Amino acid sequence: MPSASTPPPRAGERLAPLRALPPWAGDAVAVAITLLATGLRLLLDPVLPPGFPFLTFFPAVVLTTFFFGLRPGIVCAVLSGLAAWYFFVKPVYSFVLNAQTALALTFYAFIVTVDIALIHWMRVAGERLAAERAVTADLYEQQRTMFQELQHRVANNMQFVAALLALQKRKIADDPRAAAEAFDEAQARLETIARIHRRLYDPSRIDQPVGQYLQELCSDLLEATGARNIVCLVDVPPLRFDLARLTTLSLLVVEVVTNALKHAFTESARGTITIRLEQLQGSMTALTITDDGPGIPADFDPTASRSLGFRIVQGLAAQLDGTLTYANDGGTVVRLVFPGGRAA
Repeated sequence: MPSASTPPPRAGERLAPLRALPPWAGDAVAVAITLLATGLRLLLDPVLPPGFPFLTFFPAVVLTTFFFGLRPGIVCAVLSGLAAWYFFVKPVYSFVLNAQTALALTFYAFIVTVDIALIHWMRVAGERLAAERAVTADLYEQQRTMFQELQHRVANNMQFVAALLALQKRKIADDPRAAAEAFDEAQARLETIARIHRRLYDPSRIDQPVGQYLQELCSDLLEATGARNIVCLVDVPPLRFDLARLTTLSLLVVEVVTNALKHAFTESARGTITIRLEQLQGSMTALTITDDGPGIPADFDPTASRSLGFRIVQGLAAQLDGTLTYANDGGTVVRLVFPGGRAA
């Protein structure tokens, strides 16, 4: 039983199962309705005056076409015409064709043709209207979902900006002389967030592969920092993420890559930063960011670090419900394992 909140089906929706019958079933229904109309006309024959051979057959054709479609309607019209000709057009019980019979049959054929055509066109128009309504409903639902998602992301981003400024405030409190540098870092991070959102919410990029998106993001960072001797390699299979996860993942990549550009290479040294995404078992995804710099110290503990960048990365990893690890393997290796991501 449908719930109270379920809207009642429209007339076209109620008739859809009848119109979806296989051809043989529709033909069988047409034959049955023709027999019913013939029997009813035989019952009425004693009380009807002469000249109404098609009386019960017109509504039979109309109802068959309306409820069961074009083909059953045509079958019913042909069989009804033959039945009326044989049983009720004089001379009865024969298929004799004379001028009067031809006129009656022509009149019948014209009427049922017009009826069938009008009902068929009405049915096609109704189905087209129903399809347009379905498309409109889908578009409305997509817009509503996108608006809610946008509202949610704006709220989250405001919280992120507030947390970022709070962290910068602590840094200034620890070293007031670093105020200008702290504000410069905050400005750079906010500009990066703006660039990420322009890319993510650009309708022309909605189907852009994640690998291409991350490659362009890294290119922006290299250009913004002036790192001419650094190469960023992206190795990402065809994966898809929802918008919220992709935004958070992008911010994390920006932080890690920015940290590598700051600390892993000297100004004149050449270097490579590699970003890899891979699907693991159990609907898990692994993000690995490596550089070929000197690497982190063996006793490095990111949880105890006072670096603002490390604290931001930890917070972003927590938003993704991921596990973040650091290692030194020919350079710094940052690995995040988190749920989400599906094959494109």
